[in-house]
Amino acid sequence: MFQIKLVPAKTAIPFIQWRRIAMPASAALVVLSLISAFFPGLNFGIDFRGGILVEVQTPTAADLGAMRRSLGGLDLGEVSLQEFGQADTVLIRIERQPGDASAQQKAVEVVQKALDRDIGTGIDYRRTEFVGPKVSSELIEAGVIAIALAVVLMLVYIWFRFEWHFGVGAVVALVHDVALAIGMFAVTQLEFNLSTIAALLTIVGYSINDTVVVYDRVRENLRKYKTLPLPEVLNRSINDTLSRTSMTSVTTLLALIALFIFGGAVIQGFVFAMIWGVIIGTYSSIFIAAPLLIVLRLGDRHRGAGKGAAATAD
Repeated sequence: MFQIKLVPAKTAIPFIQWRRIAMPASAALVVLSLISAFFPGLNFGIDFRGGILVEVQTPTAADLGAMRRSLGGLDLGEVSLQEFGQADTVLIRIERQPGDASAQQKAVEVVQKALDRDIGTGIDYRRTEFVGPKVSSELIEAGVIAIALAVVLMLVYIWFRFEWHFGVGAVVALVHDVALAIGMFAVTQLEFNLSTIAALLTIVGYSINDTVVVYDRVRENLRKYKTLPLPEVLNRSINDTLSRTSMTSVTTLLALIALFIFGGAVIQGFVFAMIWGVIIGTYSSIFIAAPLLIVLRLGDRHRGAGKGAAATAD
């Protein structure tokens, strides 16, 4: 049966030798990403800036394109629409308007009049909510806590499954991936909202999965090749898992690219974050997580274990 192979079954690519270029470059990119998160800053969506949420139900399946055209010329700032549960239910997000509560209510009335005029009567305005600055700040805080908690729990998991060198290496790689993802949103000025937080958490999960695959092979090869220097053990481990890593990444990217092209504007930010996350997650597993074991002096422990095994044999 015909099989597709992205890379040969056996490779001997000197990945670890490239760490002297990859690691300083990644460190510089992380610093630039953190700076860009403040200057020019992230393009926060309504979830974080505050705004108006209007849930509407149409008599038949909603025509999102017609509704966007109807609301696009109202001079209300950013307006986004998405299906909400069923095809006839739509959630409309409107940028917070300058002024007090009466200004927000006036914007809702303008939206209702436009939809009744352009889409037709029979629309049921099921609920209207105003998201204030206090709620927005709480959402930002909750998002930061969620990401930080995920990283800490990953550290504990890797530490118990392997040892502290692997745990620290995995967490540094995760911080690297999240920082570069945030930096990409700052540079592209794509909307940063709650869906983006969900994407960042997914990136954390994908990245740690890739890293664990490499680390698991490193642990096996440390036992198998007790006399080999650690850099060579790491190279063998990365090359052993390269076929699996590349196949997983490419198939995931194919699905995400199709979703980015055909999925519509509502989920583009989420999918874009996932595409970037898969790329940098694969990169960090090879060029960050694995070489960090050398920086963390795992080789000292490895050599000690090898000497102990040799003494037992004598």
